[in-house]
Amino acid sequence: MSEFGPPEVLKPAEVPDPAAGPGEALIEVEIANITFVETQLRAGRAPHPSMEPRLPVIPGNGVGGTVGAVGEGVERGLVGTRVITSTGGSGGYAERVAVDAAGVIRVPDGVGLPEAVALLADGRTAMSLMRAAEVRPDETVLVEAAAGGVGSLLVQLAAGAGARVVAAAGGERKLRVARELGADETVDYTEPSWTEKVGDGVDVVFDGVGGAVGRAAFELVRSGGRFCAFGLASGAFTDIPDADAARRNVTVVRGTRVDPEELRQLSRAALAEAETGRLRPVIGQTFPLERAADAHQAIEARATVGKTLLLARPR
Repeated sequence: MSEFGPPEVLKPAEVPDPAAGPGEALIEVEIANITFVETQLRAGRAPHPSMEPRLPVIPGNGVGGTVGAVGEGVERGLVGTRVITSTGGSGGYAERVAVDAAGVIRVPDGVGLPEAVALLADGRTAMSLMRAAEVRPDETVLVEAAAGGVGSLLVQLAAGAGARVVAAAGGERKLRVARELGADETVDYTEPSWTEKVGDGVDVVFDGVGGAVGRAAFELVRSGGRFCAFGLASGAFTDIPDADAARRNVTVVRGTRVDPEELRQLSRAALAEAETGRLRPVIGQTFPLERAADAHQAIEARATVGKTLLLARPR
C-alpha cells in the first residue's frame, strides 16, 4: 500500500523475502487476519493519529502458519510448529513474515489454524471485555454487531456465563447466526424502534457499532450496569459524557492498556475455550491473499458475517 484510499490501493507485489534475525522467527504464513480497524487505516481514517502507518506499507497485524526458521537465540524446536502471532503492526498480508519469537503462540492440536487466527485478536478482545464487564448469571446482556468477529464470540461467552443474551445486528441473515450461537433474543438495529423490542433494560452492553446505535443502547442500561465499547462500525465511538454515566450510575469501560504478554495470555485463553468446544469462531468468508482489496470492500459494505480471513497459500 503506497497511498491511502479505497480498497483498490491494496495491490499485490513481489518483495524480497524476510529473514529471521536475532530473537526472531520466520513464519510461513497460511492465514492472514483482517480487522475492521485495518480498513480504516487503509482509508486514511486512523482512530488515533499514532496508529497511522508510514507509507509504503504491507498491512496486517496478525498471521497464522508454520515456523520455517529461527534466528540466533531462539529455541530450534520452534521450527515446524503451527503458530499464530501479531506482527507488530504491519507485514501480515504476505506469504512470509519475520516476527519477535517471544510473541508467537503455539496452536493447540485440537484447534484448526483458521480458527486460531480468527481468535488471535478477536478472541483476546472478547475475553478482555468479559473480564471487564464481570457478567453474572441471570443478567441481561446486549451484544451489538452480534454476528461480527468479536460480537459472535461475546454472544457465546455471555451465554456460557449464564446470562440472558440479546443480540443486535443488521438483517435476518446476521440475526440467524446470533441465534445459532446461543442468543436468547435478537433485534435488528436498522429498524427505527429497535430499542423498544429489548424490553425493560439490560445490565451490560457490548457496543460494537458506536454512533447513534451505541448511544441508544446506552439508554437501555439499568442503574449499576456496565457499558463496554469495543467497536465503531458506524465510523465513530459512542459519545458518553462522564456526567451522563454518573447521572445514570452506569460504568463505562472504554478500554484499558494491556501489556503484550497479557494480550497473549488472553489469546491463549480463547484458544483453550475453543479446544474444549465452548467457543467457536464464525469464519464467514475467506479471500486469496491477492484479493485483499475485495476482502476490505466486503467488510466496508457490511456484507460479511463473522470473521474474514486471507489465505496466503492454497488449502
